[in-house]
Amino acid sequence: MPQLTVEGVGTFEVPTGKRLVLALMDEAKIDQLHACGGNAQCTTCRVEFVSGEPTTMTDAERNVLSARGLTGVRLSCQILCDHDMTVRAISRLAGSGRVDAGPRPTDTIP
Repeated sequence: MPQLTVEGVGTFEVPTGKRLVLALMDEAKIDQLHACGGNAQCTTCRVEFVSGEPTTMTDAERNVLSARGLTGVRLSCQILCDHDMTVRAISRLAGSGRVDAGPRPTDTIP
């Protein structure tokens, strides 16, 4: 099983192929934002990679990041945990002013 290290939180074993946004919520137990429910529309699920950044990107992630002019971040809803990675969780419910983190994303990337 891949190891997910969340800076300042800990290291967690994650089932291979699990969406990163769900691993952050379920294994790391953090309040990761995902306002659009994991559909690569809102960019609230952003993370910064410290190490192990995937070399591939879904078209949906590439398009929304480009449209918003975002660089240096990735969308946790569009990444599968298939290798060890270390991330900085930068989009958290605490301090966001939102009522909730968003609807739970599905197990698979749409």
